[in-house]
Amino acid sequence: MSRQNYVFTSESVSEGHPDKVSDRISDEVVDLFLTRAAEEGMDPWDVRVAAETLTTTNRVVIAGETRGPESVSKGEIEKVARAAIKDIGYEQEGFHWQNSQIEILLHEQSAHIAQGVDKSFEAKEEGDNKQAEGAGDQGIMFGYACTGNKALMPAPIFYSHMILEKLAHERKHGSLNGYLGPDSKSQVSVVYKDARPVGVSSIVVSHQHASEEQSSADIRDLIEPTVRDCLPEGWIGDDTIWHINPTGSFVIGGPDGDAGLTGRKIIVDTYGGFAPHGGGAFSGKDSTKVDRSAAYAARYLAKNIVAAGICDWATIQLSYAIGVAQPLSIYVDTGGNQALEEKIEAAIPRVLDLTPTGIRKALGLTKPIFARTAAYGHFGRTPDTEGGFSWEKTDLVEAIQKAVN
Repeated sequence: MSRQNYVFTSESVSEGHPDKVSDRISDEVVDLFLTRAAEEGMDPWDVRVAAETLTTTNRVVIAGETRGPESVSKGEIEKVARAAIKDIGYEQEGFHWQNSQIEILLHEQSAHIAQGVDKSFEAKEEGDNKQAEGAGDQGIMFGYACTGNKALMPAPIFYSHMILEKLAHERKHGSLNGYLGPDSKSQVSVVYKDARPVGVSSIVVSHQHASEEQSSADIRDLIEPTVRDCLPEGWIGDDTIWHINPTGSFVIGGPDGDAGLTGRKIIVDTYGGFAPHGGGAFSGKDSTKVDRSAAYAARYLAKNIVAAGICDWATIQLSYAIGVAQPLSIYVDTGGNQALEEKIEAAIPRVLDLTPTGIRKALGLTKPIFARTAAYGHFGRTPDTEGGFSWEKTDLVEAIQKAVN
């Protein structure tokens, strides 16, 4: 962002949004294959999953390609899908975890794709086993980080996610249980002055609710305390515009109200439009797919660069070719300091191996940690003890400082 004073808006969608239900099911399939591989002694590095999910009225279709333990049955895939729908909270006539018909159309990964992933171009040409895995596809991936909050994320998407995540917790475990449904969307317009977030000009929340007798005003009364708790003190003023369920009744929601597909919320998943996006989705893909793993690596690098105090914000682009291990290019933008950007570009390969093998090893991406990423953003989250959100760690700060200075 080159302007100093402006308003920027980002949206989030909840775990009950149809597209997010699809993302969750696809990621549950990835985790199932990785978990079973570990249980049976199969090398998790050999697991391949590309699962796409369609959800609609009482119907789930899971399609795509896999390679892994042959013991993973259609029945087990159906079981994890139903468990995910139940956890999200769907027990409605038009979409119910028990009653929905689930069709599974997964088949073996293409041998022509596998040949370039299992053994990279470099390994074939140079006999270099350190570059054994090739990228699972061509493409460009972006990472971004900025100052302004503890997560080093753009404020509009950070607070949009927080609102829905806290509302989901209250819906399941707190005072809103029985009043709200799983499907919801939020949108926060943040006011920037001197390039710093200072307030909110408008807040939009559309939330599925339990009864048609509940008005938009009733829903606002229910959710406003939680929304206010999510935003910094002083950000909501008398002039802040609120739109809560502006169309009125929102009882029919989720896949019964609108079909869902894996990978349709890529801007919600990343930076809310505040930073570039390469175009590839994350959910349903194992970490040989650089759409996922290299986007995580780019965020990891950007966050550590900003955490190191080198710049207030950083955008990183990586590019790959299918079957080739090394990235084709590394690009850094910090706002126009060309000398600094060139230093960072030169330093990045010294602090992180950006081959698929190197990324997967550094971030522990052969573990079943992906279902938890399916809602409320892949970035700006807290690393957990099981290895989830490892790309949010700031353990490269010292190495980056030494490499750049």
